[in-house]
Amino acid sequence: MQAYKSDFIAFMVRSGVLTFGDFTTKSGRRTPYFVNTGNYRTGSQISALGDYYAACIQESGVEIDALFGPAYKGIPLSVAAASSLYRLYGRDLPYCFNRKEAKDHGEGGSLVGYKPVAGERIAIIEDVVTAGTAVRETVALFEQVADVTLAALFVSVDRMERGTGDRSTLQELRDALGMQIYPIVTVEEIIQCLHNQELDGQVVITDEIRGKMEAYLAQYGVR
Repeated sequence: MQAYKSDFIAFMVRSGVLTFGDFTTKSGRRTPYFVNTGNYRTGSQISALGDYYAACIQESGVEIDALFGPAYKGIPLSVAAASSLYRLYGRDLPYCFNRKEAKDHGEGGSLVGYKPVAGERIAIIEDVVTAGTAVRETVALFEQVADVTLAALFVSVDRMERGTGDRSTLQELRDALGMQIYPIVTVEEIIQCLHNQELDGQVVITDEIRGKMEAYLAQYGVR
């Protein structure tokens, strides 16, 4: 496992973003772990988060011309990733994000920031994709903006859960929309990194918690 991946997992735990217990997802599934990116709240955290996204983007090798962050959580993610790509790798990529409602005065339109043009390759920057609604809305949005290619989707964690059928939601998006998908980490990597390993003097994933996570993946997961 690349060093930035294990660092990112520890960063999520320390930020209170990756937690373990008994939770219920929007889909009604009871899960032994939860990823809440809304718990990032400081300048140092968003700066570090941008670095992890930038590392994932750089490692992917995918050719892109601009970053797009779906409102709302994708907005700070795309800005942070663009900043880190420039600072760490010298890649000065433009970024943009959408308004929830199109503006009918001033410059108007649904996009804020860079205005993509036909032929460009756009990367979507998201947090954790559950049903893929925001991604599909992004596809519909860009059909009204320009003839671009939505080349890649970058997410923080791949929960590796089934979508509507036998494939994971991310696999369904990849096959339906033809874009490459890159998570910074997967739930399997989280288990591998934290199981029976001390983090700041505490074992985060014990044998018991790992058993619950494996059982959840056996019931809802795609491997």
